[in-house]
Amino acid sequence: MKERLPRNYSLLADAYELFMSDSYVKSKKETIGIFDAFFRVVPNKGGYAIMAGVDKLIDYIQNLHFDEEDIKYFKESGYNFSDEFLDYLRNFKFSGDIYAIPDGTPVFPNEPLVTVKAPLIEAQIIETALLSIINGAMEHATGARRVVESTPKNVPIMEFGARRADGLEAAIDASIYGIMAGCAGTSNVLAANMLGIKALGTMAHSFVETYDSELEAFKEFASTHPNNATLLVDTYDTLRVGVPNAIKTFNWMKENNITTDNIGIRIDSGDLAYLSIKSREMLDKAGFKNAKICLSNGLNAQTIESLIVQGAKFDSLGVGDNISKPEGRMGCVYKEVAIIENGKVIPKIKLSNDIIKIVNPGFKELYRAYDKESGYAIADVMCLKDEDIKRDNLNITSVKEFVKSTTIDNFELVKLQEPIFINGKLVYKDKDIFEKKKYCNESMNKIYPEVKRLLNPHEYFVDGTDEYINLKKNMIEEAKDKRK
Repeated sequence: MKERLPRNYSLLADAYELFMSDSYVKSKKETIGIFDAFFRVVPNKGGYAIMAGVDKLIDYIQNLHFDEEDIKYFKESGYNFSDEFLDYLRNFKFSGDIYAIPDGTPVFPNEPLVTVKAPLIEAQIIETALLSIINGAMEHATGARRVVESTPKNVPIMEFGARRADGLEAAIDASIYGIMAGCAGTSNVLAANMLGIKALGTMAHSFVETYDSELEAFKEFASTHPNNATLLVDTYDTLRVGVPNAIKTFNWMKENNITTDNIGIRIDSGDLAYLSIKSREMLDKAGFKNAKICLSNGLNAQTIESLIVQGAKFDSLGVGDNISKPEGRMGCVYKEVAIIENGKVIPKIKLSNDIIKIVNPGFKELYRAYDKESGYAIADVMCLKDEDIKRDNLNITSVKEFVKSTTIDNFELVKLQEPIFINGKLVYKDKDIFEKKKYCNESMNKIYPEVKRLLNPHEYFVDGTDEYINLKKNMIEEAKDKRK
């Protein structure tokens, strides 16, 4: 795939990260920091989110540098950075380790999506860009997957959302991560070009309005695009003139020996359930049972499920807003969980009066436990990085509610995070979007249906081993003592 980041984003940092880094340089502080990026709540009261953005994170880290124009800006804009810090930036190159859960993986609150182990300055400088990348990417992927999960398996979803996105790069992200999460394709020609595929599309109302009549517009479009003769029938009146004119056009195509193998209609407004049912009846009665029906118009997971309940007839869906700009936000945060000084890992914790905001401390490993009999994921399990985790009769406890505990057996543990950079060197071979799409589908098939449902989904367990939970409990008590 073509380059994902069109410019150097080294200056995409919040000022406080640079101010702190200047202090670290001047004090010659050589501490290694360990930071986790995670989210606390699934958007839209959902049961899961979809990991995304590792591909862009790789590009960002590989391109990360400060050139003389950047140094000149710092000097002339009143930052008052030390000469030592500016010299440091001239030679800046990320030298740390990054671990991440692969794109396309279903993920859950309060577990480390990305872990950064690097000199404090490096770990701080990349914070804002890292969060920006994964927050945006995950919102698109999660929004898309909710739509996919609500749609029958045999119905393709076309991503139509570029025009609703918050900017040009968000439009590309929505298309690419929408396909990764299960969409059949995109209307975005640039994104399609980047992926080496053909963009999908039909016509707009403006095309119909441009001609003297709807029928004339339909015939013109069908004659120039016989292999994509999907006609937009709701410009004036869907059932009175739109569908009848589409039928007249299809008959005209047959009379003029124009193929009718790829014909259809799109409905973009009104009562989609009722209109699609009546349209199907009209098309079938006219002898065009092969004509496909595409529905669009602000569709989301809830409206799609409602359409199905109402018996709507459709062969494909066009979904835009709720992939390119879905409601809710990921809210990923980036918190220090440990430091390394003199070769020793020292866990760190941040307390809060709000239980959900208490950070999970320490340099951790994250596993997904799968039931050997059913193949479904049982829980995600945190442990310390060097912990020898049990592989049978494992006691696990909620990382946020210590009273919730259980013992699992007959399970298989699969490590979730993979090394992306080690000592600043890329060690991860990123998959292409279509491999990620296949992986996402396979991974979602291993999540219990109760977790994936739209209304009141079952809470998936994110737990810790006894050793890890004891560490967190002890650190909470020690931190409380510091308040006295």
